[in-house]
Amino acid sequence: MSTPPGYFDAMYEASTDPWDLAGRWYEHRKYALTLASLPRQHYRAGFEPGCSVGVLTRQLAARCDHLLATDRVASAVATADARNRDLPHVDVRRLTVPDQWPEGTFDLVVLSELLYYFDDTTLQNTLDQAVACLEPGGTLITVHWNHPVPEHVRTGPEVATTVAATPQLSLLTEVRDADFTLQTLLRRRGNHSAPRSPAQHEDLV
Repeated sequence: MSTPPGYFDAMYEASTDPWDLAGRWYEHRKYALTLASLPRQHYRAGFEPGCSVGVLTRQLAARCDHLLATDRVASAVATADARNRDLPHVDVRRLTVPDQWPEGTFDLVVLSELLYYFDDTTLQNTLDQAVACLEPGGTLITVHWNHPVPEHVRTGPEVATTVAATPQLSLLTEVRDADFTLQTLLRRRGNHSAPRSPAQHEDLV
């Protein structure tokens, strides 16, 4: 079973920023590495589900012509919207993935601190949806907390193994930090599923 929705509601009832995304050095450092791992300087359209209070959203916005950021918790969406209100190319909405998925395609999808909340079926559905909306050659960034947490279904390394095994994706870079695992993956062009060597990545970007 995935982490129950009530867990997130309770977290945001206790604090407007329950994980201190705006203040913790862990978050600042992780966000810097996330942005540095993007292989392109700029993207046409980005999608960030599970955006929480929109701290990473604002940083991703500088790299996107248009950015859609979503979260399932109404108060988190309100905070994220307020934080990014001066950026007209940022659209913040309340959506629950993977059941509610936006229309259209993206050349950047960011799944940060999200996938370890999902059971096997929901995790696979989320990855399937992410791949389906990602343009050929597009970038998928995933970030996961490594340590066991009672409310998490799995750890970061466990999620990373599943993500890296997705046939339509090619792993470009991976950061194995003490606290988190960050992966940069590219959507394969065509229907090829065979692993590519590092030298072959350049034709995907």
